[in-house]
Amino acid sequence: MKKTIQGILGGALLLAGTTPALANAPGGGYEGITSLYYGTIAIILAYGAYDIFFKKE
Repeated sequence: MKKTIQGILGGALLLAGTTPALANAPGGGYEGITSLYYGTIAIILAYGAYDIFFKKE
């Protein structure tokens, strides 16, 4: 269970790290807020996937 959560969070962090490079043109000035935005969305989606598919109740 702990490894599953670590895998989901690791994937979310990887996505958050690569997305600004794909979303912004160089010199746009929005790199910081874009990474926060996409990072937050990735974490929310990762938690949703965990809640739906991996949570045992």
